[in-house]
Amino acid sequence: MRSTPLRTLRALPTLLRIGVAETVAYRAEFLVWILTTTQPLIMLGLWTSVAREAPFHGYTSSSFVAYYLANLIVRQLTGNWVAWQMMEEIRLGVMAMRLLRPIHPFFAYATSHFAAIPFRSLVALPVAVALLVSSGASSLTTDPLQLAMIVPSILLAWLITFAILFAIGAMAFFLTNTMAISNLYFGLYSLFSGYLLPLDLMPRPIAVVAEWLPFRYMLSVPVELMTKTLDTEHVFAIVGGQVAWAAITLAIALAIWRAGVRKFEAVGG
Repeated sequence: MRSTPLRTLRALPTLLRIGVAETVAYRAEFLVWILTTTQPLIMLGLWTSVAREAPFHGYTSSSFVAYYLANLIVRQLTGNWVAWQMMEEIRLGVMAMRLLRPIHPFFAYATSHFAAIPFRSLVALPVAVALLVSSGASSLTTDPLQLAMIVPSILLAWLITFAILFAIGAMAFFLTNTMAISNLYFGLYSLFSGYLLPLDLMPRPIAVVAEWLPFRYMLSVPVELMTKTLDTEHVFAIVGGQVAWAAITLAIALAIWRAGVRKFEAVGG
């Protein structure tokens, strides 16, 4: 299988249409996935109650509203299920058909999952944005630089998330059941990304470790850009960290894929 940038570019409209069709066709599974990513709403109710009488470590009730609704928005826009899809396709042998196509599966999967983002937005974002503007607007940033960096930051967070899950999915070439790895990944993500609790409220050792792991750059960084006042140097530092982790995770994902395909072809041949 060989794919060129020009061939991939020409195929993008078709791949996007296929992604939309798959999302519509499997709307029940899609809705279940949406409902499993609403944990921030539960945490919002908990922490706004804690901060109702007085700020908690600098967070007011409106600060928690802004944080968790921004958290929900980023999670909805960056999450995907490519690892589970790849595991199933490898297990059933469907992956062999993908390998015969002239488009690299990474781009095919990425385009398909990217096409689902508008549908996720239709379900969750109107509620989140309405509550965010009405209840947490006072805690949103108004800095022009941070506002300009939000969309690039979310795109980088999406790429990091997708690359890591693609790598986990590719490990199914070597392992019979990679579900345990997926569960471990989600546990680490929940702890170190700021999904359950802002990282500056975490115990100091956890916050320090989070600085050196990719999980913060998958969620917390876009949320920080939305809800905190940051100096210019810090903004470029955290977005630069996202660029670095996007390159690292992409390289790792493709390396695992290449090794897995060689093993798959050797066994299948």
